Amino acid sequence: MATSIKKLPDIEQVLSGNGACGGCPATMALRIVGKALGSNAIMLLTPSCSVASMGMTPKLGYNWPCINITFASAGSSASGITHALEVMQEKGRLQGELPTVFAWVGDGGTYDIGFQALSGAAERNDNIIFFCYNNEAYSNTGVQRSGATPRGSFTTTTPTGKRQPKKNMALLMLEHNIPYVATATVAYPGDLYDKVVKAKNIPGMKYIEIQAPCYLGWQFDMPETVQMSRMAVRSGAWLLWEAENGKISFNNPSSLIISGKKDAAPVDEYLMKQGRFNRLLKGPDAESRIAEIQGDIDREIAFIRERAKITI
Repeated sequence: MATSIKKLPDIEQVLSGNGACGGCPATMALRIVGKALGSNAIMLLTPSCSVASMGMTPKLGYNWPCINITFASAGSSASGITHALEVMQEKGRLQGELPTVFAWVGDGGTYDIGFQALSGAAERNDNIIFFCYNNEAYSNTGVQRSGATPRGSFTTTTPTGKRQPKKNMALLMLEHNIPYVATATVAYPGDLYDKVVKAKNIPGMKYIEIQAPCYLGWQFDMPETVQMSRMAVRSGAWLLWEAENGKISFNNPSSLIISGKKDAAPVDEYLMKQGRFNRLLKGPDAESRIAEIQGDIDREIAFIRERAKITI
């Protein structure tokens, strides 16, 4: 059972007064990550909302040493820092427990621009945690499509709705044979906290992807961030799972869907809560396009069920 939110540590690594939007899921998730990692960590950020909201150097909105790096280099930069720390420790220039080196990157810097360096870090099994907070678009620069944008979604570069399904980056990372891969969401903070604690204590490369519904890009009311995330999980549009050394296990409530004990909620209600699907829902071909999205979800559930060797 996941840790209760009431039992999370009081430590706060995200400071008050940062420039994030109200209800920002990236900041909500980072608060939970901070409680799990503690203060002994080094944070790397690529261009993103989290950089825009962190404040002006030398005063930051995050209570860690933070390094702003280029879009394409999160994996390689984090690898370089962790190796430097290891060398410093070997030479006696650094005492005590080494800081946790982690990259905090949006879906654009993970799925698209930064994938080469991420894949390289995974192939080397470098001792870092790579977080992708996935808001399914380039939200910081005006909401353009990314490889994480789902089929049917409006963005400024898909004005009639994206025609292609999104990638499954977590499964791509699983195929790199790294020690730990997990998915999470702000609607289940105890689950996220437990996964970060676990990742912190596993040597080698770790990848955690957090679904992060953005009210601006997804076009829903600001206070509904957690509700949107919960609806995504209950519809099967976002599955909660983790894999240690390639062995997949599912977390509630996704485990109930995967095992066949509970049906996923129809995707219609989830889509209707988001303005980014308005053009799809109001078009003459709405029924067939919703069916396409439902088909994408059903296919992903079937695929990961087979990958995990679960029969129902």
